[in-house]
Formats: sequence, C-alpha cells, structure tokens
Amino acid sequence: MDVQMGKQSLQFAEAPYIVSSANIVGTKEGEGPLGNCFDVVGEDDKFGQNTWEEAESTLQKEAFTMAVGRAGLKPEDIRYLFSGDLLGQNIATSFGLMDAQVPLFGLYGACSTCGEALSLGAMCVAAGYAEYVVSMTSSHFASAEKQFRFPLEYANQRPLSATWTVTGSGAYVLGKKRSKARITGITTGKIVDYGIKDSMNMGAAMAPAAADTICRNLMDFERKPEDYDKIITGDLGTVGQEILFDLARQKGYDISAVHEDCGILIYDGKKQGTGAGGSGCGCSAVTLSAHFLKQVEDARLKRILFVPTGALLSTVSFNEGKPVPGIAHAVVIEHAS
Repeated sequence: MDVQMGKQSLQFAEAPYIVSSANIVGTKEGEGPLGNCFDVVGEDDKFGQNTWEEAESTLQKEAFTMAVGRAGLKPEDIRYLFSGDLLGQNIATSFGLMDAQVPLFGLYGACSTCGEALSLGAMCVAAGYAEYVVSMTSSHFASAEKQFRFPLEYANQRPLSATWTVTGSGAYVLGKKRSKARITGITTGKIVDYGIKDSMNMGAAMAPAAADTICRNLMDFERKPEDYDKIITGDLGTVGQEILFDLARQKGYDISAVHEDCGILIYDGKKQGTGAGGSGCGCSAVTLSAHFLKQVEDARLKRILFVPTGALLSTVSFNEGKPVPGIAHAVVIEHAS
C-alpha cells in the first residue's frame, strides 16, 4: 500500500518504472552543451509546419511516437496520457496528440508540467489503474514569446535576468515493466507567492516555490540533501539558483553541493545569448530524458530529486498588475538494479 509521507508526499509501495523516454529539440538547443545527447535536433524550428503552434504540436507528436516505440509498445497499449504545454487551452497538446487516440488528461503547471505529469502518471500506475501511461510536455521559444511577451518581430531588448524558452518536448512511458529507473516517491508543490511582478525574471518568481517543495520533500522523507546524488531544478537559471540557495539555507538546508539546474545546463549563456538560462516546459523534460535519466540507468546516479518549477502567470493577470506566483513538483527517481 502506498504511504503518505508528511504533509505533501507519497512513497510508492509498488514503484512504477520509467520504461522508456524520448526527446526532441530545436536548433539552438542542439548548439548548446547538451547538443550531442538529444535524440532528435530539428534543422528548422518550424519543423516543416506553417506556424509556431503547429511546430510545437509536431514536437509532442514525435516525442510520443519515439517513446512508445522504444518501449516496444503501440499507442493502443497506452491507457492514459498526461500532458500539457504553455499555450492557451493547451493547444500544442490537443492538436499534437489528437491522432494518438489515447485518453488524455490535459495539464497546466506552467514550466513545472513535466513534474506534474510524471507525478500523476506514477500515481496512476502505482495504484493499479493502468499498465502503461505516457507523461510528457513541450514548449517552443517562438510560441511562448508570442503568448506571453512580444512577437519576435518586435525585437525587444531582453534583460540579463530573462530566461530563454526551450524549444523541445520530452515524453516518458511509465509502467510495471522492469527497467533501470523507477519513480519511488513524489512531493506535490503548493502555490507560493513572494510578490514578484517582473515577468522578465522568472527565476526569482519560481525560486521560492522550488525551495518550499525541496525542503518539504526533505522533511517528509526525513532526508538530508546528501541523501540525493543530485537535486535538479527545472529552469531557475543563474538568478533563481542563488535565491534558491539562500531560501533553503534559511530553512536549515544547504543544497548547493548537490544542486543542478536544467536551465543552466542546456545553454552556454555567454556564447548563445540566453540570459540567465533556459526555461519552458520542455527545458526540464528534455534535459532529464537526454542527460540525467541515462546516468540513473547506468547507476552513476543512484537517487535524484527532479523538481521542475513553474511561474503561474498569464497576460491577463500580468496586465492587471498581479504578481507571479510559482509552483514546483518534486519526483524521486532511483536506479533499479
């Protein structure tokens, strides 16, 4: 029987396995430090489509197809899909996955969506409601800029605190079939609002939520930071990372020795002009799939805490003067021998 741990966490008695994963990214991501790790790097960020939104839908379609194929499965073998994106009404997801004809739970957790999808998918499999599910998400630089900030044609100046939305999609098949990695627990985040109103500083907006969820995970599971080989945030970037360290220390935890951030890893900020780092739903999704999961499967990492972070704003709330609340969802992933 699954065990409720503390106030916000679950430990799975029958921990579901990550049977397979797949990732696809755009040209800028392919030019970054992790470029050789990705499954597919697009030659054109429109991926042969007419619009940015259609391009993002194509990312999801391709990632889903690759992940399911790698698991030796067909779409009809998948009981449920858990997916979402950054666009209004999750249109990248609905148009991208429509042809799969798999029952879908459409999710919105902003850039934390990968953690939310993995959490819900793991709960579903662990509870015995499905043999296989797919947890996935996507983002696209151009569609996100159009949705939240300025159209690219505006050519606005970006402050150094700004992060660059990753063009990419990551998909994970979760199931009971044995593999080299499994999800042993989760910590579901709360909405945390420190009153940040700068939409060009997502790291500062999301760092308080990351600190809250990470410290709650350590409390609920009665662990220390060093009990994890890595504590991995999704997209705080260089600005958010420093804030995270300060807030965690205030709660009695020094995570600096084991922390890494997907947004810092995916780009070379100085060479690529990406400001504080990468962000977007796809940032953590593709970096976990291409970089960290392989290390877990090879037992180079025995236990990691994967913590994608999301900024819960919209153009409506921002234009009405509302702050930018954050949320973070933590997923415990362990090597399975």
